Amino acid sequence: MQVAYVAKRLRRFKSKIKGAVDIVTVTDPELDVPDQTALSLSTAAARKLSTTTKSQPQMQGTTSRWLLRMLPWVNLTAGTYRVNRRLTCAVGDGRITFTNTGAQVQVIPQELGELPLLRGFDDDAALSALADRFVQQEFEAGQVIATAGRPAGQLVLIAHGKVNRVGTGEYGADTVLDVLADGEFFGGQVLATDQSTWDSTFKAVTPCTALILSRQALLEVNNQFDRLRTHIAANHDNPAPPQNRQGEADIEITSGHSGEPRLLGTYVDYELAPREYELAVAQTVLRVHTRVADLYNQPMNQTEQQLRLTIEALRERQEHELINNRDFGLLHNADLRQRIHTRTGPPTPDDLDELLSRRRKSRFFLAHPRTIAAFGRECNRRGIYPQTATAQGRQVHAWRGVPILPSDKIPITADGTSSILVLRTGEEDHGVIGLQQTGIPDEYRPGLNVRFTGISEQAVISYLVSTYFSAAVLVPDALGVLEHVEIAR
Repeated sequence: MQVAYVAKRLRRFKSKIKGAVDIVTVTDPELDVPDQTALSLSTAAARKLSTTTKSQPQMQGTTSRWLLRMLPWVNLTAGTYRVNRRLTCAVGDGRITFTNTGAQVQVIPQELGELPLLRGFDDDAALSALADRFVQQEFEAGQVIATAGRPAGQLVLIAHGKVNRVGTGEYGADTVLDVLADGEFFGGQVLATDQSTWDSTFKAVTPCTALILSRQALLEVNNQFDRLRTHIAANHDNPAPPQNRQGEADIEITSGHSGEPRLLGTYVDYELAPREYELAVAQTVLRVHTRVADLYNQPMNQTEQQLRLTIEALRERQEHELINNRDFGLLHNADLRQRIHTRTGPPTPDDLDELLSRRRKSRFFLAHPRTIAAFGRECNRRGIYPQTATAQGRQVHAWRGVPILPSDKIPITADGTSSILVLRTGEEDHGVIGLQQTGIPDEYRPGLNVRFTGISEQAVISYLVSTYFSAAVLVPDALGVLEHVEIAR
């Protein structure tokens, strides 16, 4: 009985295995065995008699291009835009450029003309002699470079690093009055007199490389070059003409008087050589084979799709140039007095407040998306939740009600730093404007034209696609830049 029972169970088990194998054989799509049991037409065969629903060609490089959308565009009629301003008195507040060979840093002699008392001095021999007398010195973070109240006997050029200018506040506590960084300097009074003292303490925030010119070295060069000694003496004895806080020639006005005093006479002087912005161009040649243009236009026109994607790429390049072009790009056209540095490295609410405080009617910030994320982390660290604002119908991050708009065209350096821009826009507000010219021949979109240039012997149709544009900063405080923003911390 037991043997018969075991044999019966084995027969049932084999039948189950056989059934399982049969199921795998029929349904497993990985087996290369013709389906002999299909009851309907397969989808692969059905597609031979059907079409597909297609999308337009997609492009990963398309971005929001907020700068192009937010700038007010001014139409030109002659391809050039002149910015007339009041006369500005040069006070020598620029930055100095250096060169380096390995770790050895040198100042470019002609760049010493950025010092106030050397502005306009063009004797290359004397400037080269001065440049050779600078001594390189390294400072560690936290090290004091100069102490308030002590004799100021040296001129210090900051080649690399960040320095705090520290003074005493109203209640006796130390206060950071300013932050100096690459290309800036202090101690210019050494060129004029040997009786001065430091009005502030200068302390290195990061490891710094500085070039130092002592008073004694300056006197030795002065004794060699009479023109240099005469130029410094003349500039020291004849200060700059009266000017307002922005450096513009002052307008004499009488106020607070009574009776009939003699009123001051005045006039408003203009710059004799105002800056002119010429329209830049971004161009490419679009090529389409006649066979493609003739035969493959359903359901979408091939030429139109090629042109659409080409224009998208041109618009991306246009925004890149508006930010990075060395001639008219915003990063390079910000006034040196409108460039500030972060206090601690990452972008903090304090830094953005500093940017806003330097101008009126700020319309928007522009920053790399990673920089915006870094600002969000700093807000989280302080327990602050950033506001939001509406920009062209969209909710975006904001600070003090000013939208913070993303642009991946703002570069990030190899050491993980970037910049944040803030703009006041429009001609009426003396801000930043975009420049374009409409009504050009074969115009396809405002300021952009598409011109047929012929068919080659290879039956290839060519179209020249061009867009003309530029940007102008009407007054210096319309544009500000927060530099050396650390986003990797």
